[in-house]
Amino acid sequence: MSKDTEIDLKDVELNEMDPEKQPMTGDGPAAGSEKNGSVKLKVPDDEVKFTGLSKEELMRVAGTPGWVRLRWVLLVLFWLGWIGMLAGAIVIIVQAPRCKPLPEMGWWNEGPLYQISNLMAFSSDGIKGVEKKLESVNQLKVKGLVLGPFHTVQAEQPNSLHFKEIDPNHGTKEDLRILLDKAHKKGISVVLDMTPNYLGKEKWFSNAAVADVLEQLKDAAEYWLGVGVDGIKVPDLQTAVASSEWSMVQATIQGNRTNDEKKRALIGVVEGISALNVSLLLNTSGVDLILSDLLRTNVGGMERSKAIDTLMENSQFKLGWGLGAAKGDHLSKVVATPGLVRLYQLLLLTMPGTPVFTYGDEIGLQGSGSPTMLWDSEVETAEEAVNQTAEAERKERVACRRWFKTLSELRGKERSLLHGDYYPLQSSATSLAFLRLWDQSERYITAVNWATTPTTLTLTPRGQLELPKQAKVTLSTDPELKLNSMVDLNKVTLGPGQGVLLQFPLAA
Repeated sequence: MSKDTEIDLKDVELNEMDPEKQPMTGDGPAAGSEKNGSVKLKVPDDEVKFTGLSKEELMRVAGTPGWVRLRWVLLVLFWLGWIGMLAGAIVIIVQAPRCKPLPEMGWWNEGPLYQISNLMAFSSDGIKGVEKKLESVNQLKVKGLVLGPFHTVQAEQPNSLHFKEIDPNHGTKEDLRILLDKAHKKGISVVLDMTPNYLGKEKWFSNAAVADVLEQLKDAAEYWLGVGVDGIKVPDLQTAVASSEWSMVQATIQGNRTNDEKKRALIGVVEGISALNVSLLLNTSGVDLILSDLLRTNVGGMERSKAIDTLMENSQFKLGWGLGAAKGDHLSKVVATPGLVRLYQLLLLTMPGTPVFTYGDEIGLQGSGSPTMLWDSEVETAEEAVNQTAEAERKERVACRRWFKTLSELRGKERSLLHGDYYPLQSSATSLAFLRLWDQSERYITAVNWATTPTTLTLTPRGQLELPKQAKVTLSTDPELKLNSMVDLNKVTLGPGQGVLLQFPLAA
């Protein structure tokens, strides 16, 4: 190759554009000389671009019979589809089961009440001690504290009665105001026990003194409600109602209620009367809640079931239940053995109405009179116990409190337990079983056996009510009935002093 030829080729190479700098279009060299990065596009000569119809063409087409029919068809299909969806939604709404309206309830129906009759036994700091232990009480999901009585009075001396004054040994009015404020922030209401002669024998001093005492109680109730107290508890209700002054007390506490304000509770206590007489008082006294000792005086399962049935004819939301609460006693003082404490916690927290406990019932507190509250059961300890017996007792208190807390939490969130209907299933001298249900919520069966021997229950509902063949164990004190196991309802066997809470859903 000649020198001139080489120079010419170099000129060509220098004049050529680098491949990566060439535009990616179809305007490059011929196919035989394509470089990397070049794309050749060939547009056929006969290709026609669609630019749509012009306005004039659209106007001409819109008036044709075919287009008019098509528009009508599309319009009819649209409305048919819309009407079909609307009809389907209506059918679903009509056929869907209606939710039962919730019953009207007071705050005292929303959880258990916790009585602290002896403030100094609960805490040596009196009212301040209650305020310090408020979080511990709140963990039990209680909705109300019933405090006192702690007004100033001398035994059997009506002239020494001062409802508006607090015994200095228990604290001051400012201590009570602080307690009220903190309790309300936690959603806990506070009721004052206004038993007039709480240091003496007769609660109202004498029958002759009842009218004068009730007049003082009326003024005191107005005063304490103004301070922020949420309710008043009166003893021996049948004696108070017999006085002409009772209506004034009732009007002071319950008067001028509106739907927007929190209701003030009027709680009455009755002892030693029949279920029928309790029912009569429910109709005539006008109290919001009546606490009786019927479960204590009726020790047989059949008698207890009959008492419940009698009172359920009235509003269940006016019934307060306790085993020793009417007298201010502890569960451990009433039950035959300490092991039955958890059984009665199960019974009270699943019955219709409001469960009422005395301080320490959550741990099975034992002792005569007003035993000092023990606070070692709030948390577990990892330390090795020196006294094995004392440590075993402490662990039992821990387990008892955990059981109480679990039951109280379950009652608060399950509608069947909170305000559901009550249906007796079986009762005997030493056993009781009943069903709680509400609308479409989960159903619960409580079965307890406080005998010293095992028993087998066949749960049979009354009337048209039907039960499934099996139910699931939700809570149990019986080691033979494991959690979440299934139990045949035709044959529920409970060990001595054992109880179980069973659960089953609404049948489809």
